[in-house]
Amino acid sequence: MISFTNFLFVPANRPERYEKAASSGADMICIDLEDSVPADQKDTARESVLAALANLDRQKTAVRINGLKNAAGLADLLALANADHAPALVFMPMVESPSEVEIADDILGDKVAGLVPLIETVKGLRAGDPIAASHGVTAMMFGGGDFSAELGTKLEWEPLLAARGAFIMCCASAKVMAIDVPYIDMANEAGLAAECTKAKAMGFHAKAAIHPKQITAIQAAMRPSEAELAEAREVLAAYEQAGGKPISHNGQMLEAPVMERYRRIIQSV
Repeated sequence: MISFTNFLFVPANRPERYEKAASSGADMICIDLEDSVPADQKDTARESVLAALANLDRQKTAVRINGLKNAAGLADLLALANADHAPALVFMPMVESPSEVEIADDILGDKVAGLVPLIETVKGLRAGDPIAASHGVTAMMFGGGDFSAELGTKLEWEPLLAARGAFIMCCASAKVMAIDVPYIDMANEAGLAAECTKAKAMGFHAKAAIHPKQITAIQAAMRPSEAELAEAREVLAAYEQAGGKPISHNGQMLEAPVMERYRRIIQSV
């Protein structure tokens, strides 16, 4: 399973930006064929992506296709299935049914390492459990932009808190990565850091970026700190020394459910 704490969106119709994005320090890049590409540029953008995939690091490259309810999305899917080089991950926008994931999985098979459905509507969230549990899914992304538009709210933390909570439970139930929506106020560095901290505390594993200057803040918040790693190692050692039995350590009760969190911290490095 591919692990990352951040990735950077790059428009598919700007191929001159692919390599720059790949060298930005982001864990992954996601070349976007959907929202960032006008309808009359979909075909040329797709060709640019297919040509570039041969020269990009596959393990650090994802592609967001168009939705499978339109012709562009089906063309994207078939093009990737027939391509000589494929990305590691395929992001699928506006997913509202596990049948959409099943179609992509049947067509792509093991050509990609995983599928990443985007939950961007109330209907999609209500089907979140079976979508997350679908074969081929390795992560899901919360699409807060479209979600907030449907709710008629601002793309801010509080209005979307309940939706984020429900989304996290879907991911946790299926044991797949949870990815949070990008923070769109690029000038507000403090706001980005605060939202990253909240997302990590809620259970998100990664957060998307829309500009390279956001990567450092996302990495700092989402990756385990040295203090967190040191604590996890110390606690795990104490628990193992006790034979895996519940113990009190530095005033904290250590038992199996608590230890799972510490194991995840170590595994995330």
